[in-house]
Formats: sequence, structure tokens, C-alpha cells
Amino acid sequence: MLDLETLILNAPKAELHIHIEGSLEPELMFEIAARNRIPLPFATVEEVRSCYDFRDLQSFLDIYYQGARVLLQERDFYDLTWAYMLRRASENVRHAEIFFDPQTHTDRGVPFEAVVKGIHRALADGERQLGLTSKLIMCFLRHLGAGAAMDTLDEALRYGGMIAGVGLDSSEVGHPPGEFKAVFEKARDHGLLAVAHAGEEGPPAYIWQALEELKVSRVDHGVRCLEDPRLIEKLVAEQIPLTVCPLSNVRLRVVNSMAEHPLKRMLEAGLCATVNSDDPAYFGGYVVENYLAVYRELGLDEDGIRRLIKNSFRASFLSEKEKEELAVEVDSYFSGGADTDPDSPRTENPAA
Repeated sequence: MLDLETLILNAPKAELHIHIEGSLEPELMFEIAARNRIPLPFATVEEVRSCYDFRDLQSFLDIYYQGARVLLQERDFYDLTWAYMLRRASENVRHAEIFFDPQTHTDRGVPFEAVVKGIHRALADGERQLGLTSKLIMCFLRHLGAGAAMDTLDEALRYGGMIAGVGLDSSEVGHPPGEFKAVFEKARDHGLLAVAHAGEEGPPAYIWQALEELKVSRVDHGVRCLEDPRLIEKLVAEQIPLTVCPLSNVRLRVVNSMAEHPLKRMLEAGLCATVNSDDPAYFGGYVVENYLAVYRELGLDEDGIRRLIKNSFRASFLSEKEKEELAVEVDSYFSGGADTDPDSPRTENPAA
């Protein structure tokens, strides 16, 4: 029987809370900056990483947006996404529902088309060459307001076949989900799925707004739900998923340490919690590192890890048939009936 850490690495998994811009590793940042002749305020990769000591969400966003400045061409967004696809393959993340922030780029004059086509092309190559499925979720930057979000939605509708859903991210405090009700209504009218960041730094009331006014199918983060017993009751009864990002919560001071993280209590309460990486280049790890952190620090046993992994598929926007097949595969894997080879060869960048 493999040890649990090896099981975590090799088990089939889904990731539902990953910002593609947040997977921009410093090495690729320097490469793209040089290609686009964009000056960086850092001399070395080490100097970049030394800045990743965040006080809160806003201190992270400041450097996140600075890093995203190097992304200008369709090729840049392809390379960014392809790098994540290769990392996914190495961790057996079979399915991912990936956030992107077009306003971060269009506000700098980058065409929406370059952003979405570059990302989408890499996702298509990942499915064809690596067997990895994906869905793309466009997030609105809440600090820019509902009017800008509506304009972005109108442009995005031209690329409806590439975008599966909409979300809401950026600075949470002071920007309640309810402000975006009309935007989400229009998105749903056009067949787009809906999720939203709520209850990370914001209060449980923001989670209620996301559910009742935005009609979201799942809540991103949501760790502050434990402060509201009535909210817990609703989330458990309806099994509304929460895409929890443990390392992110520690790095952004949402919790003081991994040992204090509420994930285990969330599972014990019957919540449909999942494990995700959020912005892995900035927060110290991709999805496997997040699983390993909660296993080591929270004392989760094999049943707890298996439940989290099965939740990742249950909470996804895959079809019910696909979810059932993957759940069976997870159970088979943990029972020793699957043979996953972590050393299988990986495909190189086809765009190079």
C-alpha cells in the first residue's frame, strides 16, 4: 500500500479555484518580459519571490497586477496557460475550472481576443495532448464596479463558446456581491454558469448575497461561513460547494497558521469543501502542496483526503455521468485498484 502522501500526488483530482494569472512563475515572468521588452522592477527571480510576504489580500493584489503587466500577446497567455497544464499533468489534476481576469489586461489596452484565445488554445491543446479537461470562468474585478463588469460581459458574449461561466474576485471588503446582481442575471440569461468569491475577508453576509442575489452554484473561499450557524445549515442541506484555498488563506493572513485552518471543521460540519491553489505562484504551492499541507497540519486521515478529492469532482461543472465515473476511479485508486504512473512522459510546448 502506498503511503498517503504518494496517494495524494498520484490520485486523480479536480481543481476548481485557480487564477491563471496567479500561476505566473517568476521565471516565466522574466522570459515574457524580455520578449515584450517590458522593464521589471526586479533584478532576479529570487528578488521577485522575496516580495511574496503579504499582509492581506490587497498587498497581494498590488504585486499580482504588477506581474500581469508583462502579458500582452496571445502567445503570452498561451504560454502562461500551457505551463499550468504541464504542472497539472504532473499532479494528475484531470479537470480544472480556471479563472481569468480580462479587465486586468483590457484596461492596459490588451485586446480581449488575445487574452481569451491564448488561454483557450492552450486548454484545447491540453485536452488533446494531455487528456486534461477544463472549463474557463471569466471573473469580474469587483473594485472596478458593476458598470465595467457589464461592459466586460458584453464583450465576452462574442466568445461564448470559449467561456463556461462568470465569477467575481479582487478586493472583497467594501464590494459586496449584491452590487453585481444585474450582471450575473444577464450572464445566466446567456447560459453562463455562476460562482463568486465570498467569505474570505468579507463577512458571512457576503456569502448570503452571492447565493441569494447572484444565484451562484458554488462559493469561492467561503471559510467565514462557520461564523453563521444558519448559513452552515443551508450550505450543508443543499451541499453547495466551497472552493477552499488553504495555503492562500495562510499567506493572506485570513488564518494565522495552517494548524488553525477551519477546513477540518468544515468537513466535520458536513460541508462540501474542496482543496485548491488559488494563486499558486504567489502562495507557495499548487494543489498537491495544498493537500499535503492540510494532511500534515490538520491530521486528516485517508478517508478525509479521499472525501476532499471526491468533492473536487462532485463540485465541478462536469456532467453527472463524468462525475460518477471519476468518483468510481478515485475509490478504486484508494483501494489499490488503479495504476497511476507519476513518471509518465510529458508533452513539450507545441507552440514553441
